[in-house]
Amino acid sequence: MIDQPTVEKIMDAAQIVDVVSDFVTLKKRGANYVGLCPFHDDKTPSMSVSPAKGIFKCFACGKAGNAVGFVMEHEQMTFPEALRYLAGKYHIEVHEKEMSEEERQSQTERESLFVVNQFARDYFQEMLHQSSEGRSVGLAYFRNRGFRDDIIEKFQLGYAPEGRDGLAKEALKKGYKKEYLVKTGLCIENDNHQLRDRFYGRVMFPFHSLSGKIVAFGGRVLSKETKGISQKYVNSPESEIFVKGSTLYGLYYAKQAIVKKDRCYLVEGYTDVISMHQSGLENVVASSGTALTEMQIKLIHRFTNNITLLYDGDEAGIHAALRGTDLLLAEGMNVKVCLLPDGDDPDSFARKHNATEFQDFVQTHETDFIRFKTQLLMGDAGNDPIKKANLIGSLMESVSVIPDAITRDIYIKECSELLQMDNRMLVNEIAKRREKRMAEESERRARERNREKGEEDDVPPPMPVEEAEQTQAPEKIKAKENPAFEKYESQLMQVVVRYGEKIMCKTNDSEGKTIEVSVIDFITDQLQQDGLTLQNPIYQRILVEAQKAQAQDAGFIAEHYFVNHPDIEISQTCSRLISSRYQLSKYHYKNQTVVGDEDRLLELVPNLIYNFKYATLASRINELMRQIQNATMAKDESLCNTLMKEYSGLTSIKNALAQKLGERVILNL
Repeated sequence: MIDQPTVEKIMDAAQIVDVVSDFVTLKKRGANYVGLCPFHDDKTPSMSVSPAKGIFKCFACGKAGNAVGFVMEHEQMTFPEALRYLAGKYHIEVHEKEMSEEERQSQTERESLFVVNQFARDYFQEMLHQSSEGRSVGLAYFRNRGFRDDIIEKFQLGYAPEGRDGLAKEALKKGYKKEYLVKTGLCIENDNHQLRDRFYGRVMFPFHSLSGKIVAFGGRVLSKETKGISQKYVNSPESEIFVKGSTLYGLYYAKQAIVKKDRCYLVEGYTDVISMHQSGLENVVASSGTALTEMQIKLIHRFTNNITLLYDGDEAGIHAALRGTDLLLAEGMNVKVCLLPDGDDPDSFARKHNATEFQDFVQTHETDFIRFKTQLLMGDAGNDPIKKANLIGSLMESVSVIPDAITRDIYIKECSELLQMDNRMLVNEIAKRREKRMAEESERRARERNREKGEEDDVPPPMPVEEAEQTQAPEKIKAKENPAFEKYESQLMQVVVRYGEKIMCKTNDSEGKTIEVSVIDFITDQLQQDGLTLQNPIYQRILVEAQKAQAQDAGFIAEHYFVNHPDIEISQTCSRLISSRYQLSKYHYKNQTVVGDEDRLLELVPNLIYNFKYATLASRINELMRQIQNATMAKDESLCNTLMKEYSGLTSIKNALAQKLGERVILNL
């Protein structure tokens, strides 16, 4: 594990403008820099980079953080990987600290798996180029496919000889442990505890992580004479470093081109990716013949909002284009489909055309997915009313998952025209599907909460919307009230992160000694007095950690501590808080002098506390009113009296708070 002095040295050396400029073109604007955000489809510069604060913030998609966070997000690295990347950039020697036995074992195992995979890659490459079998079988195959030597080298292609234990023997000879050979899936241990190779008689395609490490392999069988080989393609099994549903072939090579072109081409096979790279199209990845997963889609979405599915023009290719597309739409991506001419797949088509010709064909023939699906299914349905009904249901399901309301509306109108159906009927159908999905999601979350609490997994079925509105279901009440809490909680956390260590006032303890009260101390004490916690869990974590860190470090500075926090979620949250466009209000005194937030903490912080307490009281009072109505209807006089007593007491406290807040009470609960 990297020791803390080295971490701090890297943090200090990593200049945010310098780091971001490696990936984004920045222009100076006032004290800051602006550029196109690489994390969403940005047409006008919405990302601001502050060299003074050492953070970036996109005011469109909300991404924010420090230099390490930017590298982690852009390059999909872990925190240690991002630190090592920046250490290399700034020529900083990385010192490791003593880890616990558990940490050491976990890191050693992961690193060992990567090392073993790297050895295997080198072995397969050596067999391809140095062995007579590799040259005559493997290299000949690649060259017959039209792959140039530089492309073979770029993708680190290799060959696994037909002998069933060649890699195992070589690995053991060089001191690699049997345990890791098995865990990576490179070898299989039989009942006699002997190793045999998983891959033999195959050309080899390494899978890379986003940082370029080898996580797995895919192998294609070549020789018809090889006995015992039934599968044409075989991939490594899942391991600690390889999860099939979270990996896309070629993404390591494609990520920068995807960002530059703001589009990703999705194909099915390894050779499709390689041939398209060779023709000059590098913004392409492969699902390797499996259905797209949510994690794979999120990976692509980090680099672009636009995806084009490239498939063969035959029946199998057409139906393959329908797989996984609802997940793409649900992620909010702009999905297009392009079917290649009959008899061509992306591999063969790329070998016949250069990049310009390929792009021209795609731009001419690509179709919006909803239109593609409508036309395809209408052709299948013909005049069969049952098939037409199924077609409409399938289309409405696809449209209903789209998160953006405007986009949904556009598609509804288009489907209405294509299907020659009443627009209102389609709107109602989509509303029902979305309502049902939301109810199912609410039930799922309720079950998760129950499991976390250790309660019985017994959640009643969701009510119809009309009944839920009449009975004021707690889930709906909470959803309505959360924005108010978020507003006041975020304001409290802004002063914690910006001014947390600042001394707000002084007081005397029981022995008469003077105690300096910081912003963190004051807020924590005020919340504890009334037994309150922040509803946002990340805010609560920050507040608790701020109090501990302040107590342990006399030089504690909240902004620096949290912006450079190793927990990326905390770092990003605090970066958003200190760079928020929403600024805490400034008061005008009688002389009309404007006083900044830091100069009036003694006035500002208590008012923020009162606002939060007022929101909490108002929420509880509203809930009591509903409970009193229900108790009255049920004629439960005892319960009604108990609730009325609590209601009266809380109302008195609320009124007292309102007087303290005066005209600044702007809640609308």
